[in-house]
Amino acid sequence: MDSTPAVMNVQDPVQVNAGQVTLEGDLALPEGAKGVVLFAHGSGSGRHSPRNQFVAQALQEAGLATLLLDLLTADEEAVDAFTLHLRFDIGLLANRLVGATDWLGRDERTARLSVGYFGASTGGGAALVAAARRRDRVAAVVSRGGRPDLAGRSLTEAKAPTLLIVGGDDGPVIGMNETALAHLAAPIKRLVIVPGASHLFEEPGKLEEVARLAAEWFTRHLGRPVVS
Repeated sequence: MDSTPAVMNVQDPVQVNAGQVTLEGDLALPEGAKGVVLFAHGSGSGRHSPRNQFVAQALQEAGLATLLLDLLTADEEAVDAFTLHLRFDIGLLANRLVGATDWLGRDERTARLSVGYFGASTGGGAALVAAARRRDRVAAVVSRGGRPDLAGRSLTEAKAPTLLIVGGDDGPVIGMNETALAHLAAPIKRLVIVPGASHLFEEPGKLEEVARLAAEWFTRHLGRPVVS
């Protein structure tokens, strides 16, 4: 049984123009937000994921804006439910993140906020690819149970402070994150292994630990207005 805590977030629905597509999202803007965190879902997840919503609420309580976004359109999600290929298309997901980052820069509510990425599963790899392409906007990256190894050569170009969080019982993914960390060019980087946690951090208290670590990382590295 999924032990993810139930939460209710007050968020405004938004439509995000990202290249040739329009993506559905939910934007939450606490008063005096220090920065905005864009969620990079992977492996079939989306903005309605209770895990992502739980982490988003923790970030909001820490004074951060959040944008929960479906990186695939409704039609793409219907196809991917059968083929499972789009969720592993790192280039596609990264392009959508770049488009969403540019949208945040155009929207008057978020234009002067520095941007962070919270990536999960394949979204962790896509977040680092996008961070390498928008180094002037992306100020921090956090990956939960992610596949940063899928970022490939972008690991040598991503400079944003990066926190990799992996469950202690998620053996293969630990090794993938250790390898990615060694190749990551970011001068500030850290790998945290949460003891007793599986890939989805379903065990009691483990998702809370992820949220705490993410909130600390983002509040430390976000907060400076973007100078236009």
